[in-house]
Amino acid sequence: MKKKQAAGLAALTAAVTLAVASAPAQAAPGGEIIGYPGPDGLIWIADQTGPSGFVSGGLSPRLDTFITFGCADGGSIEVAFHLQEHPDRDPAPFTVACPGTTPTHVTIPLGTDLRGGFTATVTTSTPSVRWGATVVQPE
Repeated sequence: MKKKQAAGLAALTAAVTLAVASAPAQAAPGGEIIGYPGPDGLIWIADQTGPSGFVSGGLSPRLDTFITFGCADGGSIEVAFHLQEHPDRDPAPFTVACPGTTPTHVTIPLGTDLRGGFTATVTTSTPSVRWGATVVQPE
């Protein structure tokens, strides 16, 4: 029974990793806001348009954790990031200005000793704002 529960949990985690947290997002034309983070990436959303978010798990407590959000094409994004097992270390909701076609990026170090899941909600100032995100734990 435990083996089936573990397999079910793994399948559920994989299914929710890029779950839409609010309105459905669409892949945006015109290139990536954030490039591929390499093998250290837990989450990579290269380019989305409009409000959305993601859910994931599996943070390693022995590695540093960094979140990066970027946006382009005018307006702004507001990001709410929540560490399920460490709410005392959640970054405050923050806003990233997206003044032009060149992406703006903000990276926030969260440190080590984090475990469990996390969620992010991205609210865009207009439906046409493009954004991207990564969560990385470099080896």
